[in-house]
Amino acid sequence: MTWLIKRSQGEGWDLFRELWDLHRGMNRAFSGVGGGLAPHDGGALVEGSWTAPLDVYETKDRWVVKAELPGLDEKAVEVTLDGDLLTIRGEKKAEHEERDKNYFRMERAYGSFQRTVTLPGDIDREKIDASFKKGVLTITLPKTAQVQRASRNIAVKAE
Repeated sequence: MTWLIKRSQGEGWDLFRELWDLHRGMNRAFSGVGGGLAPHDGGALVEGSWTAPLDVYETKDRWVVKAELPGLDEKAVEVTLDGDLLTIRGEKKAEHEERDKNYFRMERAYGSFQRTVTLPGDIDREKIDASFKKGVLTITLPKTAQVQRASRNIAVKAE
């Protein structure tokens, strides 16, 4: 449902569209502040830093973290576990620099990134595994055997 406020000339005014336009305008206005680290439409960050999109999900016996890292190979990625914090970091380097090019628009991001996820306490830290295939890093975090045994379905009875 679109909310409209009628102007005196009978034109419709879409409040939510105006708010969205204001939001986008503020993002554009602040994109040059602080070293240009404002998100752009692609979700990456510009000028030497970008972010890797993550999926984090749970199955019966494990937690899985997937990071989309296009253009990187496994040697450019570092995964560390410090307490309950899982950190993925790396760097995407530009292929080569050509000084005679004048870009009209550049959407491919280069530079370093870091993502940190807080892990639940039920992880078997000795069995964590990480694999990298076609630009996707998959980290498998098995749950402890005690947690897996404690899980069960409970029947609900009607009265």
